[in-house]
Amino acid sequence: MNAATTPKPASALPQTPASDVKKLGWRGVMKLVAKNGKVLVTNHKQPEAVILPVEEYNRILQLLIDAGEKDRAVVEQLRRKYDERLQWLDEPGAGDMLDSLFNKPLDLGGKIFTGDEF
Repeated sequence: MNAATTPKPASALPQTPASDVKKLGWRGVMKLVAKNGKVLVTNHKQPEAVILPVEEYNRILQLLIDAGEKDRAVVEQLRRKYDERLQWLDEPGAGDMLDSLFNKPLDLGGKIFTGDEF
């Protein structure tokens, strides 16, 4: 991301009061958007909305979609990895093997572990 596309918090955007929407009209507000890229609309100095070009909205939406797809791909890769590692649990005798592991005495080397230590 270069400096021109680095996201800015709403408070750092050029601002216009909601009354300008009436005073300047929609065309006037859109001239501000064309000039500044985005405009924060305030009401009694409180942020209410950001007006941005539809191309910018679509770009942001695509970034979110791409990020979601990347996350889904990572989760799917982890799922496959752990499914492969745990596949042996479906083998005949896997339940008996687990039972035998739990039935063996645990050698703690003569120490006693309790509470948070365990």
